[in-house]
Amino acid sequence: MKRFLLDNGLKLILSFLIIFGMSGFNIKTNDKNPDKVYLFAYSTVKNNGKNGLHFAWSTDQKNWFAIGPEFSFLKSDFGSWGPTGKSMSEAFLVKDNTGIFHCFWSVRDNVFAHSESKDLINWGRQNYIQGMKNFVGKSEDKSVILNVQVSQKEGQYLVHFSESGKNYYTATKDFQNYTPAVIDASASALKLRSEIKIQGEVLQGTIHEVNWSLVDNMIKNMESVKFRDKQNNTSPKSDSLLFLGLKPVKAEIKINGQESKKISNMLTGVFFEDINYAADGGLYGELIQNRDFEYSLHDKKGRDEKWNASMAWSGNFKIEKENPIHANNPNYAVISKGSISNSGFDGIALKANEKYDFNVFAKGTKAVVSLKSANGEILAEAAFTPSNSWKKFNLVLKPLKTVNDAHLEISTNGETAVDMVSLFPQQTFKNRKNGLRADLAETIADMHPKFVRFPGGCVAHGDGLHNIYKWKNTIGPLESRIGMRNIWGYHQSMGLGYFEYFQFCEDLGAAPVPVLAAGVPCQNSSDGGSGQQFGIPMEDMDEYVQDVLDLIEYANGSVNTVWGKKRAEAGHPKPFNLKYVGIGNEDLISDVFEERYRMIVKAVQQKYPEIMIIGTVGPFFEGTDYREGWRIADDLKLPLVDEHYYQSPGWFINNQDFYDSYDRSKSKVYLGEYASWGNKFYNALAEALYLTGIERNGDVVSMASYAPLLAREKHTQWNPDLIYFNGNEVKPTVNYFVQKLYGQNPGDIYLERTIKASDNAEVNKRIGVSVVKESSSGDLIIKLVNVLPVAVTPSIEIANLATTENASYTVLAGNPEKTDARPITQNVTVKEAFSKELPPYSFTVIRIKTKK
Repeated sequence: MKRFLLDNGLKLILSFLIIFGMSGFNIKTNDKNPDKVYLFAYSTVKNNGKNGLHFAWSTDQKNWFAIGPEFSFLKSDFGSWGPTGKSMSEAFLVKDNTGIFHCFWSVRDNVFAHSESKDLINWGRQNYIQGMKNFVGKSEDKSVILNVQVSQKEGQYLVHFSESGKNYYTATKDFQNYTPAVIDASASALKLRSEIKIQGEVLQGTIHEVNWSLVDNMIKNMESVKFRDKQNNTSPKSDSLLFLGLKPVKAEIKINGQESKKISNMLTGVFFEDINYAADGGLYGELIQNRDFEYSLHDKKGRDEKWNASMAWSGNFKIEKENPIHANNPNYAVISKGSISNSGFDGIALKANEKYDFNVFAKGTKAVVSLKSANGEILAEAAFTPSNSWKKFNLVLKPLKTVNDAHLEISTNGETAVDMVSLFPQQTFKNRKNGLRADLAETIADMHPKFVRFPGGCVAHGDGLHNIYKWKNTIGPLESRIGMRNIWGYHQSMGLGYFEYFQFCEDLGAAPVPVLAAGVPCQNSSDGGSGQQFGIPMEDMDEYVQDVLDLIEYANGSVNTVWGKKRAEAGHPKPFNLKYVGIGNEDLISDVFEERYRMIVKAVQQKYPEIMIIGTVGPFFEGTDYREGWRIADDLKLPLVDEHYYQSPGWFINNQDFYDSYDRSKSKVYLGEYASWGNKFYNALAEALYLTGIERNGDVVSMASYAPLLAREKHTQWNPDLIYFNGNEVKPTVNYFVQKLYGQNPGDIYLERTIKASDNAEVNKRIGVSVVKESSSGDLIIKLVNVLPVAVTPSIEIANLATTENASYTVLAGNPEKTDARPITQNVTVKEAFSKELPPYSFTVIRIKTKK
């Protein structure tokens, strides 16, 4: 598939510049380039080793020229994106007898990595090998860096490494299968690395004699990438210089009602992931934090000693485990002649005279529950009398005042054990029990999403094998659900589980799109050898595959099936009508991944051929995972693939044609995660502009969702996000209003249009026009985006389509550096709408009724 029209064009431009000496990099040694040169491959410890594989070249092995300098041709993908992950140490390049280059490097956790390339630009998948695997005397030191070197002997390659002061090697013939490590008696004499000096810095690496054409191509690629990155580094300030002296622009827009194509009617949806406290403390309506006393040091990997079973609680109590209410919920609190208090999530926000459901499992003596203000004023109070065995109590509390910093208190004069302490507003979204926070859910509903992807994201496949999200742990009675550590560094109670997700989708009128792990943990795993890309053991994969099949039965099966019956028992006998299942999430495409992925996909295809499986092609719009993921999708003939990318506003401006050249006969695209880096109006406009291209390519892009969706203030791990909130306020971003305007103004037919505006290509690319028709209403919808510092006056003509005289006209305009732009809608005549000036930096939506 031809995917990089813009990039290829840049390469041609830069080839021209380099040939004529305009690249700013002198690559010639004389009037004629040499046929052969020496190429030095190396890595450094700069930026914690994250800068990857670098190259330098020389004609005489004395004078070396760094390419870049230190441009990254290959980056390690092992470990988390934290301070110590994604590091490359002691890179070692070897060339095999067929001319393929193989790069080995050390990472932490007793692991070395491998990738291969023909041209040193495009690299194959990364695979990770445990250096001491199957070695009897292996060390338990998990922080070792192996210092890998490679030699050749008798038709095989020996990978030498050092661990805990001892030398070993493992052998391979195909760079896929490795023998168990053995003692390397000759390793002490090995000196396979070379040492050179570049600009006074001594570097260690490997030297190879190569054709100059190889190095020339590497230099041109480096220059192309740098030029592209510079082009994408736009801002309102750079725009003011670029368009200095630009006069207001006139744009002739012609629309032909007979030139049209069908596009997806599912384009705009939402992606929900439990990141930034989006579930507990967010969309999930529960107001008590750590209601089941199951927080643990492990949630934060021991980094916070206060993060334990008592987190968010204070008072006179102790944590006990004997005879719990459920084996999956072992901890509970025992209050002794005193009180216990919960502060919620940064305080409990209460509204005066609203009703709140208080629930608790308790045993022991009489107790009183109170809602109190920060100064101790009682806002609501009720009593309950437990017995000697666990019993659930349900009470209603009605606070007298509106406060944002209340706390809940349970007091007793004797000894009372409590667990599953819960406080819910009765006014949840659609008034569901165990429901969702109404204002947040309604803000999402206002976007008119056609689908909801859940529960992640990285959350779906977790931080290591033991942290893979298990949907079966999230259904059933709340006290029986199994909470778990969140990959983003907190605790998931699973109160918002798969039943609630499906229910939310139904309440929104949106298609559910659950995403399940592909048998491997997240690319961002930091859980060492039990984590990233070592995969669920194959002997356990049958059970995991059955879990995937059981989910589909849970969603769609009759009440006579095992899992359909469990859905009915939860209160929903009718099927949820599941049509889509995502397998994997921006995974690193390795051999381990592919083996498990194919196994899962094959099983779903065989048992549920009607289910549309969504594949995964990595976290970026290009690169190894992208290419390898698409190769697998093509081979399996998947209906959809899930693409992700977070980029600068300039990237979105410069890549509106990204999907123009996609092969329409292959898998459709679900753009599952995208956003420009920021919440300023300039970012939102870049996204609005890009979405005109998405609509134009709605015959290949079936679905798209901005990410992340939610972020609680003071608990945000990732920026930007679409909707921020605290305990009592919802704060949609200007990006949200772009998404909302697209969601509320969809179409399923795209009408071709032509635009004639300027001789300046930079001006033209900042004027976006999309014209769609909504079959259900018959409405014609014209979206106009102006990302210029001057006004654009359109002249719109429609042929072969009759419209009514009046139009709805919505404008989102403002200062591109600020965040306060909000849409304003008015009714105007069609004639006025078609010639009304588009303000500088604005997004306009015109909606018109058409005549039959």
